[in-house]
Amino acid sequence: MTVTPEELKKKLDEAGYIYDDTLITTLVVSLALGRPLLIEGAAGVGKTEVAKVMAYALEESW
Repeated sequence: MTVTPEELKKKLDEAGYIYDDTLITTLVVSLALGRPLLIEGAAGVGKTEVAKVMAYALEESW
């Protein structure tokens, strides 16, 4: 699936998600390669929220 960083930023903005350029790049590359993305981190840092927002963004328009 091909998506531009600008398209992804727009969808994340619509969902009210706060992101940085590193996350956008990582998500765009993962989508372009069609590969799963492993996100590691401590509890409460937003791993599940990234998955929820991406599901919303992908369901809406892609």
